Amino acid sequence: MNRMIPALLVATVAAVPAAAQDWSHAARVEVRLANFSYTPKTIHLKAGQPVVLHLVNTASGGHDFTAPGFFAAAQVRPQDRGLIEEGSVEFAGRQSHDIALVPKAGHYSLKCDHSFHKMFGMSGAIVVD
Repeated sequence: MNRMIPALLVATVAAVPAAAQDWSHAARVEVRLANFSYTPKTIHLKAGQPVVLHLVNTASGGHDFTAPGFFAAAQVRPQDRGLIEEGSVEFAGRQSHDIALVPKAGHYSLKCDHSFHKMFGMSGAIVVD
C-alpha cells in the first residue's frame, strides 16, 4: 500500500487545474529574447510541475515567443491566457511577460515569427520530461 501513495500524490498534483495552483512555489525560468536568439536555446522543464516562464525581450525591437504545440498542451494560468494569441506571445522592445503554466511532457519547437528572424537563428526547443 505504501508504494501506491507516491503515485497517487503525483497523479493528484498533476490533476490540479492551473487556476488552483499555488504559483508562489513554482519554479521560475528566465528566457531572454535578443537579436536573433533565445537564451537558453533549449528550455528544459518538468512535466506536471508548475513553472513561471519569465520571458524578457532584451532587444530594442519587437520579437515573439511562438510555440503553439507547447501552449496548446499546457495548463496556462487563467490571467496569463490573454497574453498568448495563436500559440504566440508578442513583445515590444525591452518588454517582458510572466507566463505561469503546468507543462505537458513532449518536445516542442520554438521560434520567432517576425520576418526573417527564424532564418537568422531565432529558434529553439522546449523539452518537457
